[in-house]
Amino acid sequence: MDIAKRFLAQSRYYLADEYPTKIDRCLAVLPADALWRRPNASSNSIGNLLLHLSGNIRQWIVSGVGGAPDVRHRSAEFEASGGGTAEELMAALRATVGEADAVIALLDSRSLAHERVIQGRTVKVLDAVYHVVEHFSTHTGQIVMLTKSFAADQVQFYEDAGGLAIPRWRRAAD
Repeated sequence: MDIAKRFLAQSRYYLADEYPTKIDRCLAVLPADALWRRPNASSNSIGNLLLHLSGNIRQWIVSGVGGAPDVRHRSAEFEASGGGTAEELMAALRATVGEADAVIALLDSRSLAHERVIQGRTVKVLDAVYHVVEHFSTHTGQIVMLTKSFAADQVQFYEDAGGLAIPRWRRAAD
């Protein structure tokens, strides 16, 4: 298999399927009053992280790689202390992920080597995709951790099957 095709397919899977599914599962058990709750003054709420993920994905993939106008106001993502329900924020994130997925679907091995300027840095398209997948993973983990602190024992993604971790969300989708 062409390694570029494999990289792009796996990136699309993480961005459009696995990470949003894990966040959905968190939001389903998150107490409503916890969405905008910050653990401390220097931390972000789950609401902030959802805004931030949308902004990052739009800036790096939809705008940076896809060429759409960059209208991001990064500081506003972190300054917000309310302004949307979990459902609204997740719908916005899924819409942005859908736009990014459409951009990534058009890429190939040659386009991965093209350069773009994103956040004032010259990067290869491959670097931009890799950054967004890694960034989404990090913040998904933070959302999972925060959810587990607000809704103990209510978030489980894997089922133990003789030492193997079987993803529960795949079984639910089948």
